[in-house]
Amino acid sequence: MLARFFTRLIDAQGIWARPLGGFVQRILKAIFGPLHLVKDFLNGKWLGHSLHAALSDLPIGIYTLVLVFDVLGQREAAGIALFLGILAHAAAAVAGFADYTDTDGRPRMVATVHSTLMSVAIVIYIASLVMRSNSGDQTVPIVLSFVGYGLVTAGAYVGGEVAYTLGNMVNRHAWRFMGAGKWQALDVTEIAEGVPVKAKAGAQTLVLVRQGETIHALHDTCAHAGGPLSEGTIVDGCIECPWHGSRFELVTGYRKRSPTTYDQPRFEVRVSESGGWEARRVTSGSAGTGEH
Repeated sequence: MLARFFTRLIDAQGIWARPLGGFVQRILKAIFGPLHLVKDFLNGKWLGHSLHAALSDLPIGIYTLVLVFDVLGQREAAGIALFLGILAHAAAAVAGFADYTDTDGRPRMVATVHSTLMSVAIVIYIASLVMRSNSGDQTVPIVLSFVGYGLVTAGAYVGGEVAYTLGNMVNRHAWRFMGAGKWQALDVTEIAEGVPVKAKAGAQTLVLVRQGETIHALHDTCAHAGGPLSEGTIVDGCIECPWHGSRFELVTGYRKRSPTTYDQPRFEVRVSESGGWEARRVTSGSAGTGEH
């Protein structure tokens, strides 16, 4: 019952969060658009995991120390911890904005609520830090820290909704495959040279690209947000997703450009005994390479 109440409360914010989210996203796309290497780093392509998710626990833990030090009367320690917490908060926010650039629909609306709570919280924490520099009564800055902590806690809950309920930045192939890959017939007879071709192999949808005598095959569903790779384009030996521009190397399925932080499942293709084509999964992308 409590979870449904919070869901309705978050959804009620859509009246302002949707237009605000669209406005902010346009600004972020203009900023990150030409900065591919910076965005790759902030998305966590090098890490194989969302950098924002890895950083987001840091400010919460440090802010908790601030409260503990305040209760114990350790004014100097609380001030130092607060300064470090603000730095960690800012770092997590920058990484989060990189992810936000490629977030659409309801996840973007909920992420807007999340980022708004976190933005208000960091402003309150900065005010608390500034006021702590005075030698007078510390009641107000300590109260501000408690208010900020409450906002950060609420923001963390909403952020959890974005990741765990809505699956934003979650590997789309995490639970897709069980056991070793098996040869299955493809439903295509002609594979054109150098262009993406959509094909079915049993229950799986693949994207095929012929390069001479070699046929490369990856899963058609982009690991980042589920975009159809067969509607994408071939760029520098990679298939580029038409939704957000993630790139995967055709030969290996390895991620080559964010926003994806995951590799793409790869298949091998051969001529079947009946004269058609058949494919078998070789890797499961970032979900593993063997049975799981």
